[in-house]
Amino acid sequence: MSKQPLRIAIITSLYAPFLSGVSTGVHQRVLWLLQQGHHVLLIHPEFNSKYPKKVGDRPMRGLNEVESFTNFTSFAYPTEPLIFYKSLPQPLSYKYWSDTQVLKQFKPDIVVVEEAPQMRGFYSLFMQGYGRPIGVEYRKLTGTPTISLFHTDIVAYIKYYLGNQIFKLISPILPLTIKEFTKVYDYNFFPSEEQLTRYQELNSQRSEYLRYQGVDCQKFQPTNITYNPIPDDGRKILLFVGRITKEKNVNQLIESFPHIVAKIPDAHLVIIGSGPFDKEIRKLTQKYASNITIYGECYGTELLGWYARADVFINPSVTENLCTSNNEALASGTPLVLAKSPSAAEQVYPGINGFIAEANNPIDFANKVITILENPELKAEMSRQARQLVLKFDWSACMQQFEAKLYEILGIRN
Repeated sequence: MSKQPLRIAIITSLYAPFLSGVSTGVHQRVLWLLQQGHHVLLIHPEFNSKYPKKVGDRPMRGLNEVESFTNFTSFAYPTEPLIFYKSLPQPLSYKYWSDTQVLKQFKPDIVVVEEAPQMRGFYSLFMQGYGRPIGVEYRKLTGTPTISLFHTDIVAYIKYYLGNQIFKLISPILPLTIKEFTKVYDYNFFPSEEQLTRYQELNSQRSEYLRYQGVDCQKFQPTNITYNPIPDDGRKILLFVGRITKEKNVNQLIESFPHIVAKIPDAHLVIIGSGPFDKEIRKLTQKYASNITIYGECYGTELLGWYARADVFINPSVTENLCTSNNEALASGTPLVLAKSPSAAEQVYPGINGFIAEANNPIDFANKVITILENPELKAEMSRQARQLVLKFDWSACMQQFEAKLYEILGIRN
């Protein structure tokens, strides 16, 4: 029996060429829904001359891949760079554009808001942003079901950037803030069960766990070793892929590295990515110039090759929420060492496909890495389990669940 095609509006805070796990996830979601025959309106951030030229030059999958579908429509809303990170966008205020008018023209069956906190202005501490809940005015006017998909753990970011003392001062108002923010949507979905539990404790309303954030297990796989970027280099590769920002905690990798190289002299740390902390990280790595490579941004088969070539994928961030690059490493057959974070336990089974280290503990982090590298049999078994255990997050499986949830919300049997 053929599926009933839906009219789905997706409003996102991030999309190509703005680089993030959210951008990757939104693109995969849009592409899959189009392939199933649904009509998709993508409301996404505009790229303009206010951003660094290198942002626009990124060879990311985006509009050029989906515009060939006749069932695809898009609208680029006006933006300006995020105050604290010029390579990421924030929407201009609702005084300059209207999400309601765009939705009225498309007449969706359902509205999906990706990363609603950023759209509202949480990322900029309300100094920028749309200024009101995105999609909600249209919901009130038409009764159209509107759902919010959480990606970033906003509360963890607030705590990380403001520090424990200020966080203690504002923590009493967080339950009220979270309640007011979430109650305006019909559903609030979280990709991590641990994150869902924590937000429910903060009085999150109409909230559920839904596995909607996945990984392309056909694209990321161990056979990508054929794209090995360093075929004549036999050193042990410790790989990090992500934005070089404060919350990613990359400095912890540099602090743990002396402990690792003392036991594993041929360890080679490769950091792939860019961000506002580039200069600081490069300065910290100068004394280990021959053993640490700051590679910059990387795409296509070269990136696939790095994932497959790595001996261990390392992520010291304590704010991650079902991190995309973690899943890409697992799909490539690479074991993980993660710092304890909101979703670490849902990606790592300690001793099976990697280890979880104490948060902000460089020595414990280093010891976990050393344990894998000093035990070839353990590493080989972890590599096998890494691929096997991440298959439940394959995009196809996740999107089938997502599509089924949309039909359920709309009361449609398929």
